[in-house]
Amino acid sequence: MSPNFLVLLAAYNGMKWISDQVHSILNQNGVSVTLIISIDSSNDGTEEWALALSERNPKVLVLETGKKFGGAAPNFFRLINEASLKEFDYFSFADQDDIWLPNKLIEAVETISSAGAQGYSSNVTAFWPDGKEKLIVKSQPQVQFDHLFEAAGPGCTYVFSKELFRDLQQHISNQFSEVQNVTLHDWYCYAFSRTHGYKWVIDSRSHMLYRQHSNNQVGVNTGLKAFKARLSQVFNGWWLNQAALISRLVGVENTPFVQRWISLRRVALIRLAFSGYKCRRRVRDKIVFSVLCVILAVLRHKK
Repeated sequence: MSPNFLVLLAAYNGMKWISDQVHSILNQNGVSVTLIISIDSSNDGTEEWALALSERNPKVLVLETGKKFGGAAPNFFRLINEASLKEFDYFSFADQDDIWLPNKLIEAVETISSAGAQGYSSNVTAFWPDGKEKLIVKSQPQVQFDHLFEAAGPGCTYVFSKELFRDLQQHISNQFSEVQNVTLHDWYCYAFSRTHGYKWVIDSRSHMLYRQHSNNQVGVNTGLKAFKARLSQVFNGWWLNQAALISRLVGVENTPFVQRWISLRRVALIRLAFSGYKCRRRVRDKIVFSVLCVILAVLRHKK
């Protein structure tokens, strides 16, 4: 029997792309797919299009429309909270503007099975309107605490076993108001999975085209402009404050490692700098992580 998937798609003003994406999801090889869509209140016809599709296709479900979320994370948290569990074997996230290759989901199932894992993500192939393509590598070896400081790759590659998704859903339901303060749902779901003893595998292959355009909420972090934006998130406190919030919400606030840095005071930041090698996966990111922690500590000392 084919694995039964529930794909959770968050949409907002997506009429330019959503038809191609939904087609690529519903036409996956080797699996049975039901698609559930949550739409952040839109003004370009996305809601009407999705509702019309759901009337024609019983495999497409649309949650109550007219709600305003203001970002992808609260939209996905809503999808997780309201998803049905009963008839599904696996659960997957989807963005509105990508294109999935035909074997994306069945390859994820096979990788999960061979690795003995419960969570899955993969590399992606970014593509731009001018035809440029670039493999985005997120499959560097996982380290002890990377989940507290970064996602496992783009959330649109995530696949969860039923056991893991049930646990994640219950956790989010129990603190639904608190998780609304989390900016990146994919980082949070990866952190929850790893801190709760679930094995996660990151596939080195790409099974989807990751569309890049001016309306991406979170896109490929390449180039000087993206680097400056990431630096801004570090120096305005967003990044480490999110790491601290996520650590608290997933229940590891009182572990020895987190206690060493969660105050984010000067000495705590110096301690964290010496742990950079076990906080990020990519070698360059390990170095940058440690350097930025030292800089933040110096700046805090001067205040």
